[in-house]
Amino acid sequence: MKPIFKSARFLFLLFLACAAVGTVSFLRFDVAVARHVYPYTRHLANATGGLGGILIVSAEAVVLLVLFAIRWICGSLSPFGKALTLACVSSICAYALNSLVLKVCFGVPTPSQVLEGTAHAFNFLAGTPGSSFPSGHMALAGAFAGVFIRNYRKCFWPFLALLTVGAGLLVLGGWHFVSDVAAGAFVGIATGTLAGGLWISRER
Repeated sequence: MKPIFKSARFLFLLFLACAAVGTVSFLRFDVAVARHVYPYTRHLANATGGLGGILIVSAEAVVLLVLFAIRWICGSLSPFGKALTLACVSSICAYALNSLVLKVCFGVPTPSQVLEGTAHAFNFLAGTPGSSFPSGHMALAGAFAGVFIRNYRKCFWPFLALLTVGAGLLVLGGWHFVSDVAAGAFVGIATGTLAGGLWISRER
């Protein structure tokens, strides 16, 4: 029970941190930050759209095919190979859940739409997979990182640093608001951490 308790406590603290950052940012800073960076990044954001997420999911699918082939040929995978498989599956599932359910439920317009006149607000059950909140890129990356954070505790700080850099790039690039990346980080890390915890319990 102890590892599960530790995981639950970690997720609770993560939720509080992301909720606090997301709420304050949504109410006070989102539009101001987006307005500051948009003149420099709008062309890049409009040109790429959501392609980055699709490319990452496709790459993870290829990795999964390779791992399945190794499993079929060799009969088993190393512990790292199992963790990588779980990380890719969790990442793809988190991205799909976020894009097809959460974004549709919350319906927050993208930074470019808001700066063109759309209200920065929740439009419950009126969103699309292209809506802004939560960030699918952060859910994708967070779920991948969450598995390794849960299974390999030494990975915590390196992955935290990478996620922080990724979040900053998403905001600076004009793709997402600060509140988007905070919510996406929780969705992703929670998904990966829970999947990693279930895997550990199964192995034991």
